[in-house]
Amino acid sequence: MAFSSSASSSLLRAASSYSRTRFSHSSFRNLSPTSPSIANHQRSLASAAVRSFRCSVPRWSHRLDWSSPLSLRAHIRAVTPVIERFERKFATMAAEHPFKTVLTSLPKPGGGEFGKFFSLPALNDPRIDKLPYSIRILLESAVRNCDNFQVKKEDVEKIIDWENTSPKQVEIPFKPARVLLQDFTGVPAVVDLACMRDAMHKLGSDTSKINPLVPVDLVIDHSVQVDVTRSENAVQANMELEFQRNKERFSFLKWGSTAFHNMLVVPPGSGIVHQVNLEYLGRVVFNTNGMLYPDSVVGTDSHTTMIDGLGVAGWGVGGIEAEAAMLGQPMSMVLPGVVGFKLSGKLRNGVTATDLVLTVTQMLRKHGVVGKFVEFCGDGMGELSLADRATIANMSPEYGATMGFFPVDHVTLQYLKLTGRSDETVAMIESYLRANKMFVDYNEPQQERVYSSYLELNLAEVEPCISGPKRPHDRVPLREMKSDWNSCLNNKVGFKGFAVPKEAQDKVAKFSFHGQPAELRHGSVVIAAITSCTNTSNPSVMLGAGLVAKKACELGLQVKPWIKTSLAPGSGVVTKYLLQSGLQEYLNKQGFHIVGYGCTTCIGNSGELDDSVASAISENDIIASAVLSGNRNFEGRVHALTRANYLASPPLVVAYALAGTVDIDFDKEPIGTGKDGRSVYFKDIWPSTEEIAEAVQSSVLPDMFKSTYEAITKGNPMWNQLSVPSSTMYSWDPNSTYIHEPPYFKNMTMEPPGAHGVKDAYCLLNFGDSITTDHISPAGSIHKDSPAAKYLLDRGVDRKDFNSYGSRRGNDEVMARGTFANIRLVNKLLNGEVGPKTVHVPTGEKLYVFDAAMRYKDAGYDTIVLAGAEYGSGSSRDWAAKGPMLLGVKAVIAKSFERIHRSNLVGMGIIPLCFKSGEDADTLGLTGHERYTIDLPSKITDIRPGQDVTVMTDNGKSFTCTVRFDTEVELAYFNNGGILPYVIRNLIKQ
Repeated sequence: MAFSSSASSSLLRAASSYSRTRFSHSSFRNLSPTSPSIANHQRSLASAAVRSFRCSVPRWSHRLDWSSPLSLRAHIRAVTPVIERFERKFATMAAEHPFKTVLTSLPKPGGGEFGKFFSLPALNDPRIDKLPYSIRILLESAVRNCDNFQVKKEDVEKIIDWENTSPKQVEIPFKPARVLLQDFTGVPAVVDLACMRDAMHKLGSDTSKINPLVPVDLVIDHSVQVDVTRSENAVQANMELEFQRNKERFSFLKWGSTAFHNMLVVPPGSGIVHQVNLEYLGRVVFNTNGMLYPDSVVGTDSHTTMIDGLGVAGWGVGGIEAEAAMLGQPMSMVLPGVVGFKLSGKLRNGVTATDLVLTVTQMLRKHGVVGKFVEFCGDGMGELSLADRATIANMSPEYGATMGFFPVDHVTLQYLKLTGRSDETVAMIESYLRANKMFVDYNEPQQERVYSSYLELNLAEVEPCISGPKRPHDRVPLREMKSDWNSCLNNKVGFKGFAVPKEAQDKVAKFSFHGQPAELRHGSVVIAAITSCTNTSNPSVMLGAGLVAKKACELGLQVKPWIKTSLAPGSGVVTKYLLQSGLQEYLNKQGFHIVGYGCTTCIGNSGELDDSVASAISENDIIASAVLSGNRNFEGRVHALTRANYLASPPLVVAYALAGTVDIDFDKEPIGTGKDGRSVYFKDIWPSTEEIAEAVQSSVLPDMFKSTYEAITKGNPMWNQLSVPSSTMYSWDPNSTYIHEPPYFKNMTMEPPGAHGVKDAYCLLNFGDSITTDHISPAGSIHKDSPAAKYLLDRGVDRKDFNSYGSRRGNDEVMARGTFANIRLVNKLLNGEVGPKTVHVPTGEKLYVFDAAMRYKDAGYDTIVLAGAEYGSGSSRDWAAKGPMLLGVKAVIAKSFERIHRSNLVGMGIIPLCFKSGEDADTLGLTGHERYTIDLPSKITDIRPGQDVTVMTDNGKSFTCTVRFDTEVELAYFNNGGILPYVIRNLIKQ
């Protein structure tokens, strides 16, 4: 008898689910208080395992490849001791659950029950009715997971009393239902897990303890680059190049999907992680062995927040935090304030969801929402499609919030049906959420909820806009774009300035493009990309882009051939409805052929510009522009040669590509000349809201979602042909330049290293405001003269095979050399010179940052970093903390930190410190040439979250900073040298 991989996977999943410890969401808590015995519950779980083995098909059938019943039995034998180990624990805890009296049955309308759930109404506390919906999800999780050890009754009380406790910055534990990864962050996460298994082995402990205890979904979407464009064959050609470059990474991830339980890998070419999450992976409500609870997710990509538009609580965390969550550690978080954002009215004709999200981003940035939840409410909610909501939720990192949350309502349920979720599943979701007071029905009177602060927006006031040229929240109304661009040329170098001399502003760079005369000016568009989960998940703007292309074709307009155009949908569904509508044909005619299914230009995978274009820009110092439908436009991110980068809706991307420049007033100036010699204006090609709605109604069909996601479960030929070892311990290849064993656990012992201050440290870098994770750990191309390039060349890697920093995150040697390697880095120690270098203070030499750091390290000196406000903003990127740690950075002193980056620094054992209000390096007269001593107690018990510490310099200056260890758990991480050593020591002790 042969066992199929899907059946084997199902049995393993059931056994793995059954074996989870008290950290689990699906353990003894499924037990009804009326059940006669724990034995019955165990028998039902065993029965479920057998049923699962016989008939269940996992979502990714390629995940496990069992060759014989013997290997399957061997794996079951490995799991069985884990099951036995925790049986007694289950029995004890079931009897002790503090909230077992509120475990309630949820009946099905036609008889029977959907399952059991922990009922918030059964707590009989009137304070719950006033709680924001987003806080109710935290409350339910705390009630369900309460064991008076990791989650205590006091934590539940803190959340119920949110109105009074949230202003006090109280700490709560939170256990997400699942974890979401993409490959840029997923590779280092799997590397860390493999390395942790090695550490467990060296310390003589059970390596099987390093296994995800909650479902982990990893979508490979960050690797495809826009190498081939304007071709019917672009998708296949780019995927072949993607596999050539990343075969080693992909094989490693495929190994991880078999070596670790509960880990599902979605193969390349399937779509963008957040769109796949929205359209397919998002459960909204889990039903695990008869236990119902809300879906919640943390992800290693900051735009995990997109799922908030579906009513699923989700946000981005650092990779190291995600790894801890996988291994059953509760996340320690400050109970957040919640901003109530009331929407009213409806969008005007021709205004897009992108215009709305850029407006909301600017409003919330101004209001100040860092570390807070934003919850949307009001009559205007009914005017927003689910895709529009997801667009707004997606850009939470850009407005600084932890979440931008849309509670589940009828619009959510309609979307679930549209995307192929079964009627029974949708009925269960609605029944559960109504029963647990987590559903909003706008047809019923609304109970007033309490929020920490309030904002309001009339949707009718939103106008067409774009954002740039260097930050997502620098919104520019379309009618002001020409004047704003001219101001940017004149302004001094900064977020809104390029300081181009007056006499050079009208410069024209003439060149030959494949034998055709061409020219560039300041503001000329050289990249026009329809890209990014923010917009490609939204049919209205994608079909709107197609309508713009169609009208332009009919009027005789054509995008200039030297503009690099591309279209990268977030899932195969987009391709299906663009073909169904007949609009892909017109997008192709304008050069917007589909180039692949992934993030592409939005994360810097733009590919190279044509040599003639690149030379014209470089030789004439042209401020060239990219226009993209992305969510990030920080300097140096999109492409090294596009210094101006604007975020715009997909139809506006097409419009600007047709115009060929951002230096245009669409109200007054023609976009171009039509086939009859007449001027064509913006209004001539812009579709009405009604035209777009008709296209959506006729072209976006439920079967498209079903067929797309049935197909991706089968993988693709290139993925399926990858062969991987069956071992559970990874065999590190010392010659690999992609996957390398990191040194985090070298010489680790069971005794924590303890707390420490910093003595006589040199300043490695001195920064101003808004240093992003792209500055600290770039994801894009590896510069030919950089330390990382030298490392690769020394190991026989040709320049054409460098790939990107993002693709090499599994190799700490490359990533340490890529730390602070952004070509647009502005370091005050260099007195105005821009680039990835610094001054080695003892000698005054100007060196690459990596080389300077190694010189300090070799001489036995610690280093620190000085910074301004919003340090570490941008993508959640654990390498932005891992890299500095490997360089020997012991502390970062900044005016303020981005939320995820601060926690990542703590997770890697780096001390985050904040200057006192009104102070910074400049006001204190610090140049970065001093040596710094940070007076931190050597006993962890003598340090309190948020306490003041004294910093002294060797030239007699002394100032006070706030140490940004925000919780007691973070202090424990610091005491252990970081979160991962803390987790290992805890797992060994259990």
